[in-house]
Amino acid sequence: MGVSFDLFGTLVTAERPSDPAAAVAEELADRGVAVPDDWNEAYAEAHVDAPEGAEVPLPAHVSRALASRDVSYERNAARRAVVAAFDPTVETRPGAVEAVAAARETGPVAICSNCSVPELVGRTLVRSAFERDDFDAIVTSVGCGWRKPAPQIFELTADRLGVDPADLVHVGDDPRADGGVEAAGGTALLLEDHSLEAIAERLSARGASRRS
Repeated sequence: MGVSFDLFGTLVTAERPSDPAAAVAEELADRGVAVPDDWNEAYAEAHVDAPEGAEVPLPAHVSRALASRDVSYERNAARRAVVAAFDPTVETRPGAVEAVAAARETGPVAICSNCSVPELVGRTLVRSAFERDDFDAIVTSVGCGWRKPAPQIFELTADRLGVDPADLVHVGDDPRADGGVEAAGGTALLLEDHSLEAIAERLSARGASRRS
């Protein structure tokens, strides 16, 4: 059995900009980019024709939004602005460390996270109570191209852990997104049904059974 955890809202809480368009605009301006007057409208428009369930990296969206207004800019300005705009204060949620430790008793453990911002998951982990080595794999939507609840992201997570998708247990806080593991054949443990403390106890019992 393998266990994967959603990151944001499950293992950690992380502050995000209340107005993402404005936060990105400020960082673009700091990098010498001429932000168009109708930036809010440009930011809200769809600029990438992606398949259903696919992730559109936010820097790609911002680049296309600027291009739609004929704004020229330094090649990496959009990516750097997005990364800077989403620079969160992070708190590890109560019971999260214990839940991950209990999961490790049952088999390999992963993070499976929706995140359209490059580097954000890594920077979040650095600011949390976790170490990178606490996880055997880290799968993000921006890295693999698919967002939960798309079954592809869960199938990739299972593959990275070396288990069959039917043997993947995924822990998360969003019934729609995290519950998507069931379409891949796995099992969802949702925080609306179980606390992290209860999940830790459940996984510890599985680990003890596995060792006996």
